[in-house]
Amino acid sequence: MAPSNTNPVAVADEVLHKSRVTVVGSGNWGSVAAKLIASNTLNINSFHDEVRMWVFEETLPSGEKLSEVINRTNENVKYLPGIKLPKNVVADPDIEHAVKDANMLVFVTPHQFMEGICKRLIGKIRKDAVAISLIKGMEVKKEGPCMISTLISEILGISCCVLMGANIANEIAVEKFSEATVGYRENKEIAEKWVRLFNTPYFMVSAVQDVEGVELCGTLKNVVALAAGFVDGLDMGNNTKAAIMRIGLREMKALSKLLFPSVKDNTFFESCGVADLITTCLGGRNRRCADAFARNGGKRSFDELEAEMLQGQKLQGVSTAKEVYEVLSHRGWLELFPLFTTVHEICSGRLAPSAIVEYTEHSARLPLL
Repeated sequence: MAPSNTNPVAVADEVLHKSRVTVVGSGNWGSVAAKLIASNTLNINSFHDEVRMWVFEETLPSGEKLSEVINRTNENVKYLPGIKLPKNVVADPDIEHAVKDANMLVFVTPHQFMEGICKRLIGKIRKDAVAISLIKGMEVKKEGPCMISTLISEILGISCCVLMGANIANEIAVEKFSEATVGYRENKEIAEKWVRLFNTPYFMVSAVQDVEGVELCGTLKNVVALAAGFVDGLDMGNNTKAAIMRIGLREMKALSKLLFPSVKDNTFFESCGVADLITTCLGGRNRRCADAFARNGGKRSFDELEAEMLQGQKLQGVSTAKEVYEVLSHRGWLELFPLFTTVHEICSGRLAPSAIVEYTEHSARLPLL
């Protein structure tokens, strides 16, 4: 969209101060995020039209490079086939080139790759850059859990908000209505800018001042979704699944508040909380793979199921369950969180999938939470 002011000096100043957006990641959710953002940058004067999207380069069966196909067809034929991206989305396989002009960075890659990506970007981004993480997961270090937004802030020295919600990407791609939550720390103005960038008539975004609460909801619900998948794979029924979801939400809230006492109760009633938990336990990739795992009696590994069922996408729940287990074990909290503990023990082959309901014999006591 052309600058609204006709004075040449004012036009130059307006262009100079427009925000440039780069999406770091081009998987299923990354491509949908780029679609949302690019539809808005065309219509909001404070943003440059072009949205760069960093693509981890792959060679397709046709012999063509994925980034070249995206730019030629306006479609991510591997991770979001059948959906046209706006023409102002530009795929870029060079991460340093993709980010160099951007002052708004959207991170949406598998969480296990983020530390390496951030280290590559040290000294390569604008000094006035801010970030938002759409990534669901955590890093576990000797000193304790490190949320991805914190990792981004500490390595790159920039402010980082988060966006989480009941967001199955393929449904948003075809513009079915959904909601999301932006979590921010102190700067409400930046949070509102992120809301404007993502918000559309079919994707309603709100902001809450609770980064850790929003991010932990998005992270921990994937562990609960595995439990829901085990229940489905064993044909235990809807009553059992509802019980698992309720217990899972209780453990999500309890662990979040133990790790970060500043986490707000109301956050669990936002889209990032109970809504995301429900949709992920009903239809997400973690639930689907856990269903298949249980139906095979735990005899096929999650790595094998991921490769077969997800077409190159990464399964986040299994690695998150392991990370959560490490935190609980280190702090002596395993008995307080029997669902989280049991999910990891099933994933690692120590317990059979049927143990997902047997664990309830060991009731957790969380009187303060």
